[in-house]
Amino acid sequence: MNNMLTSFCDVAHAMLAASRPIARQYFRAPLTVERKSDQSPVTFADRMIETAMKAVLSQHLPDHGILGEEHGGHGLDTRYVWVIDPIDGTKSFISGVPVFGTLIALLDDGRPVLGVIDMPLLAETWVGRAGSGTFCGDDLCTTGKITALDDAILFATSPDQFVGAEADIFENLSRACIERRFGGDCYSYGLLASGHVDLILEASLQPYDFLALVPIVTGAGGVITDWDGNVLDLSSNGQVLAAATPELHAKALERIAQTRNRNVA
Repeated sequence: MNNMLTSFCDVAHAMLAASRPIARQYFRAPLTVERKSDQSPVTFADRMIETAMKAVLSQHLPDHGILGEEHGGHGLDTRYVWVIDPIDGTKSFISGVPVFGTLIALLDDGRPVLGVIDMPLLAETWVGRAGSGTFCGDDLCTTGKITALDDAILFATSPDQFVGAEADIFENLSRACIERRFGGDCYSYGLLASGHVDLILEASLQPYDFLALVPIVTGAGGVITDWDGNVLDLSSNGQVLAAATPELHAKALERIAQTRNRNVA
């Protein structure tokens, strides 16, 4: 499997070689911003990058399935399925903020076995492979050692992603931490894998937003699940909790459960 993953990783890098020039070309360039049905933004650059990445995949691995944010998918019932987000952080992209990335995940019978976070403007790339750890460039990544909530730095992309009871859960968990920071999109997970961030809480995500993050976080020694502690897959509800250590993850889950129980009572 390791030899096969190495080959698949080469294809992922070829996809990035096709995507990076496009992201750099259109960053801070005049672009028409459209709004999807959920009011999230999309640009020509998003669609062009996904098309270029799919072309590389079709050339090298035509029998694999693929799911992309902008153009949907096919072959989702095959053993190997690639899940890609051409620009994770389109709101940052259209705002001229260079903290956006490209995400690539490879699923083997539904299980994420390869994950890539590529930051085209920052020239940083995290790659996580099942059984081989997580690397940022040539550096092996290791998560931090924080185990207590009151010592933890928590990240979330935006407080606006938490609605209703989710907002209460975010408030209670984040206020238990020593710091809470916003922004970063997928970059936060790379920072967690590299030991700089301790905890991440997100909601309203789609599979192409989080599946690539699973091998990266776990390969560096962290834990990433939904808010109930379940593994993340194509059917997950978009609530994501990532932690640097199992102990910190368990304490965050406990606080989430306590907040839910209090609200029910």
